[in-house]
Amino acid sequence: MNRPSSPLADRRTFLGQTLLAGAAISALPTQLTAADSAGPALKVGLIGAGDRGTFLLGELLSAAERLHVRVVAVADVWSRNREAAANRVRERQGTTPRTFARFGDLLAMPDVEAVIIATPDFSHGTILNASLAANKDVYIEKPMTIDLESANRAIDTARERQRVVQVGTQRRSEGRFRAAAKFLADRPLGAISRVVAEVNFNQARWLRKTDDCVAADVDWDAYRLHLADRPFDAALLRRWQLYRETSNGMPGLWMTHYADAVHLLTGAAYPSRAVALGGTYVWKDGRQHTDTFRTVLEYPEGFLFSWGMGLGNGAGTAFTVHGTEGTLDVEKWTVTPETGSATKLTPREIPAAAGENHMENWLRCLRSRERPNADIQFGHQHVVATVMAANALETGQRQVYDRDRRMIRVG
Repeated sequence: MNRPSSPLADRRTFLGQTLLAGAAISALPTQLTAADSAGPALKVGLIGAGDRGTFLLGELLSAAERLHVRVVAVADVWSRNREAAANRVRERQGTTPRTFARFGDLLAMPDVEAVIIATPDFSHGTILNASLAANKDVYIEKPMTIDLESANRAIDTARERQRVVQVGTQRRSEGRFRAAAKFLADRPLGAISRVVAEVNFNQARWLRKTDDCVAADVDWDAYRLHLADRPFDAALLRRWQLYRETSNGMPGLWMTHYADAVHLLTGAAYPSRAVALGGTYVWKDGRQHTDTFRTVLEYPEGFLFSWGMGLGNGAGTAFTVHGTEGTLDVEKWTVTPETGSATKLTPREIPAAAGENHMENWLRCLRSRERPNADIQFGHQHVVATVMAANALETGQRQVYDRDRRMIRVG
């Protein structure tokens, strides 16, 4: 049969740039190596000690002794989070880190070499760029930023100052996703025309307590950063995911992981066009973001990526890659041949490849100066995809990405 050609970039070249770039690091044994223990301990600061920051702190502390790392400072605008993180570090390391309400005071410490940023999404761009300007290496939670201007500035500064930046899209370190990318490198699915993914759950995961968060315990000016002046509002701090000022909704909060995985699996980098629809159909809880969302992005390599999320039904997740010769189910890790296919593609499961802990990958790269698995380049790519989707929903207009000028416009 005649197979349609695909303009997807050479997948072997892509994998050479993404998977093999960290091969030397991935191949390192998990025990402490001479390179890991050489010289003084790496000194790391934590900015943002909420739910995600607490998880990442645990990841770091688990590897700290083996990889010769010390947590020397913690910054959080809420004293409760700040003190809890400092106590945890003291119990694990035996020394008490310095604590700050304001991240700038932490960045001013000359002995802090690297920082973990796990603050609400609206602050990512500001703190990331301030950290890079202070010559710190960075682990930044996803989404890297929720505006393209900050992402452009950050990648330029990181490259100019040769900073190691790991973005918290940890699928790039997971064995299953690395194996799937390697499998797809040989184009067994033929021409890929679409990728489909969605997330669904039906529970109020965002309803964090607010009665224990009082103005006396929060540096409110430090939290707001560039936001408009207003009286203290515990909901804006504890449930920041619901508001336009503090997040861009489902694209940044959830789509980031899926857009990044699409880039990893297909070798595509930037979408060319995006449209979106959504609404608040279920949760009438004062939210400013939709509870049901759908977006479609077109990639110049020749396929569509459709992604959606719903908070009114617990249907779960789905993630499939569709080609002329078969379908890859990324949730089940199975490959199904297309009916009537002339190829020898057979039903199979994709076994996991060697993976590694995402935090440890970053810590090792701080010494080797290699680019980590989720390098800032990939963060810039997911920012473009998610900001386009968010803008399309907000404006009701199709969004176009100009890759040469690094800008998003209506078109």
